[in-house]
Amino acid sequence: MRITRYAAAVGALGLVLAGCSSEAGQQAEDAAENTAEVAEDVDFEPGTTMAELSEAGAITVGTKYDQPGFGLLNPQTQDPEGFDVEIAKIVAGELGIEADAIEWTETVSANREPFIQNGQVDIVVATYTINDTRKQVVDFAGPYYVAGQDIMVAAGNPEGIQGPEDLVGKTVCSVEGSTPAQNIRDNYAGANLVTYDVYSKCADDLANGNVQAVTTDNVILTGLVAGNPEGFELVGNPFTEEPYGIGLALGDTEFRDFINDVLEDAYEDGRWAEAWDRTAGAITGEEAPEPPAVDRY
Repeated sequence: MRITRYAAAVGALGLVLAGCSSEAGQQAEDAAENTAEVAEDVDFEPGTTMAELSEAGAITVGTKYDQPGFGLLNPQTQDPEGFDVEIAKIVAGELGIEADAIEWTETVSANREPFIQNGQVDIVVATYTINDTRKQVVDFAGPYYVAGQDIMVAAGNPEGIQGPEDLVGKTVCSVEGSTPAQNIRDNYAGANLVTYDVYSKCADDLANGNVQAVTTDNVILTGLVAGNPEGFELVGNPFTEEPYGIGLALGDTEFRDFINDVLEDAYEDGRWAEAWDRTAGAITGEEAPEPPAVDRY
């Protein structure tokens, strides 16, 4: 499988992988081997994005490489794996594209919109929160999952952090270009915010005592806690709603409608829940929730 790297390599990947339980690790390996069913004899209106991708037999997908359960690069296979990856495979399969014809490109929070706008990727499936600011420059299909911003602290919670108000006067880490980082800037200005390009660097800083907290979506933090359960814990008090969508080129309504149709079909026939159980559910220990309604804006 082809891997294109536009962003820096994940320096702390070993930290995450080293602590994963053997059961979760085996389930992650199983997930990497599963591919979505590929539709045969597909037929799309000429000139549409669906027709172009289907005829090419390939699609370029932006995803993250440092988020256990959603998008994590397997160091042995050099393939990303996780819930976002499986969602992308489902979309590709409905275009008649085999999983091994997907070109995976690492996207971090700050470069998702530019990669879509510049045509470096066809879609982005990367814990990508839908919001009005982003919808001015890219379109979204979905949402396909709704997370919530939470806080990760050192095991034992020595600072007694229970919610975002307790971050005032503390050094807290997040990722540049993310909605959680912007939320801290806008609403909790008393916190000393430190940002990186990937969350694994925040996890390193927390492990080394350089920051007192890490904040992002709860499912991302749960994966990081699973990677170092003796060092980290989750506060477990989500304070936002983060609807994850699939990013695509602005104005491509036909492609957005197609992806929304695919998502709704996957909700109904169980593929969505199965993808969750193999990936994020294996790490969080949670059964697949009720899928959200797609937004046909």
